Amino acid sequence: MPIIDECQVRRATDVNLRLNETQSTAFRRSRLSLTLEETLNEIQRIADLPLEESITLPREAYASEEFFAWECENLFRPGWTAVAHVSQIPLAGDFINLDFLGEPLIVVCDKSGGVRVLSRACPHRGMDIMPPGFGHDGHGPAEFREGGEDRGHTRLFLCPYHSWTFELDGGLKACPEMGQARDFCRADWGLKEFRTEIWNGFIFVNLDGTAEQSVADQYAQLTDNAARWDIANMHVVFESHWDIACNWKILAENFMESYHHAGTHIKTLQPIMPARGTWTEAEKADYIRCHLPYGDKAREQIAAAEASDGQWDAFPPIEGLGEDGRYEWGLVMGYPLFTLVTAPDQVVWYRIEPVATDRLRLMTTVMVPESTTRHPNFAAMLDRGTQEAVCFHLEDMEVLNAVQRSMLSDGYQRGRLSHLEMPVWLIQRYLAAKIRGTKPTLDRPAASGQMP
Repeated sequence: MPIIDECQVRRATDVNLRLNETQSTAFRRSRLSLTLEETLNEIQRIADLPLEESITLPREAYASEEFFAWECENLFRPGWTAVAHVSQIPLAGDFINLDFLGEPLIVVCDKSGGVRVLSRACPHRGMDIMPPGFGHDGHGPAEFREGGEDRGHTRLFLCPYHSWTFELDGGLKACPEMGQARDFCRADWGLKEFRTEIWNGFIFVNLDGTAEQSVADQYAQLTDNAARWDIANMHVVFESHWDIACNWKILAENFMESYHHAGTHIKTLQPIMPARGTWTEAEKADYIRCHLPYGDKAREQIAAAEASDGQWDAFPPIEGLGEDGRYEWGLVMGYPLFTLVTAPDQVVWYRIEPVATDRLRLMTTVMVPESTTRHPNFAAMLDRGTQEAVCFHLEDMEVLNAVQRSMLSDGYQRGRLSHLEMPVWLIQRYLAAKIRGTKPTLDRPAASGQMP
């Protein structure tokens, strides 16, 4: 598998971020001709076209600040977002910090072993109790883990501004010099807690608390599939973090369609899972699911390796997956942002954090069963697995930045879609349904699936 220079790709990403920042608001608006209402109407119009006549979204869907604000209020804040996996915070006091849609959050395992998502905004004067890059050695009980300032272990949360102290469940423990504040009740001033649920080991948060369904109900049709991989008991063994100069939909579309195997991944994924053989299931109300079967060449290589007691995959194949699970990758996009790959030997999860219309933060992970982590050759397996994952992720990163840059160009044209890009069309239909205040398949007939 070819090696791509990660440093070079990250430098290119940084360049695109800076180029985007130099574009003035006036320049951006000069390239956007549709109002928000016109954009919403156009998305609904093209979403009702059959797949055979489908075209790409208007550029406003990827570049308009007004449309991004609409998405935040209508898709992301009311929806469920996976922010962590339980294997990342296994012990009481383990925590992960992240900022999602401007909300500074802590995902923490409390003293009882439960999981909470708390605000990092101190209820006293609004100080971020663990702001990125801030702090003094030895200040407060939190110990950050090697490799980043986004996670660590603590017995308490201490605000560095006025030393208000909070328990792991967010309750206010101590607040010095507040004795003269009339009618002050300590129990009333804990960190805000957000609605949180765990589904198959993934920790979901609902920012505005208005989600109509539980995560379990929303993804009920995916539960059996997740159970085959026993994702709840898997372990995140690798993470990579990115700041990407693109709209979240450019990433989601690229993640879900396999047409680009024939271009972007011509030397990596295309020989294993040829684009022509990939297919998409019938339309669902809450998610998209695609199948990427292995080609004949890959199947022959697997048979030859296993006949000689060798191992073709990076990690040992997961037992009990059956024929389809052993010889294909499965792609899932749970609305709005839950993106998952199930492979014969591992699961890959993307945590997508939209930041602006032309920027997102991304965490890519590799997850394996606990039994794999105990394998005597696990270190070598992990090295191979992460190299392979990073390689095709880097190929995608090059594309994502380049696509976003074209959105505001004079040469931008709205293209026609291939039948292999059915997931892109289904994302359009999801957006259109949300504009109408419903879900796909509830007020339109469900689109038929493709034949394998």
